[in-house]
Amino acid sequence: MKYYPVQSGYPPYPAVNLAIEAVFAEHGRGNVQMPPKVYVTFVERGDFRTMPAYLPALGIAGVKIVNVHPHNRARGLPTVMALTVLIDVETGMPKALVNATELTAMRTGAAGAVAAKHLSPWDSVSLGVIGAGRQAEALVDATAAALKIEEILVWSQTEKSAEAFATKYSEYNARAVSIERACDCDVLFTTTPSTKPIVKADWIREGTHINAIGADAPGKQELDPALLLKSEVFVDDLGQAVHSGEVNVPISTGIYNAAQIAGTLGEVVIGKIGRSSPEAITIFDSTGLAIQDLAIAALVVREEDGYELPFP
Repeated sequence: MKYYPVQSGYPPYPAVNLAIEAVFAEHGRGNVQMPPKVYVTFVERGDFRTMPAYLPALGIAGVKIVNVHPHNRARGLPTVMALTVLIDVETGMPKALVNATELTAMRTGAAGAVAAKHLSPWDSVSLGVIGAGRQAEALVDATAAALKIEEILVWSQTEKSAEAFATKYSEYNARAVSIERACDCDVLFTTTPSTKPIVKADWIREGTHINAIGADAPGKQELDPALLLKSEVFVDDLGQAVHSGEVNVPISTGIYNAAQIAGTLGEVVIGKIGRSSPEAITIFDSTGLAIQDLAIAALVVREEDGYELPFP
């Protein structure tokens, strides 16, 4: 078995986007094995999740373990850390252990880029960004490899974070604005850990595509449920989204019904479904899939040299 620390030389976003698009297509065709992620919760601290999957078409199987600890920033630690284990399909022997901390942000950013590519009615877009952390950066970087970005409107709970984000992406005419102004865009990213809606339905104009990223566990939500009711909602995986995606709270409270979900991103990628019109508001409800982790880990294993570890 080899260990891949992946501390530099990350795969480029054009390659990551293609790999993530390919596994979503496999998901859309029903060609994956992927039980819903399992959560273990540490009260008032965070949680960790296990995410297994098998991609027969690519001959890849494995599992990721990932934590989410929102208070880690004060400790000087990442809020998300992860390890992916790739398994030999023939023998079950672990063949690679991959540091997936940065890769987790990248594969989520790539999923958002794939969703924007297929669901936004425009190839040249203004971006609205709610939340200015690492995940927001990954979404912008991945989307820049898929669409032309004309401007970025960013809001964060702290003005300092929004200003720093705007400075980093000054090449895209990025600027810090109010949350309502950030929602006046072509493609909107929401990347906060909020448990209460912060994006109001009245702020979103016709034709907007939204990548709802922050709600990735039970009880989390960022969007006004009224916005879901007037939008076409596409999920990464139905089982996970109902349990822990943007739709989880509206469904559990009876405001929204799972039957109203338009379909999955994989079905969009393979052309089975899509937005109904250029005027429709579309939402991609992203919970993060194990198949994404396998795809990006496979890129690393293919391109990098690892360190031999004795096993068994």
